[in-house]
Amino acid sequence: MGINTERDLEANLQIGPTTDGMVRLFIEGNGVEIPLDFDPDEAMEIAEEIKAAASQAAAVSK
Repeated sequence: MGINTERDLEANLQIGPTTDGMVRLFIEGNGVEIPLDFDPDEAMEIAEEIKAAASQAAAVSK
């Protein structure tokens, strides 16, 4: 399975700051909870990667 493999799963994603100064991505689905903590610099890098992927996906769908 790769990033391009479709799956029929539902999940909730919450993103926010923690009281420890980290950025948390909290994923919950199918009874599994996954908290992922990143320092602010890592979170900014991830945000840039998401924006780049969104731009590329938008270009494909046009």
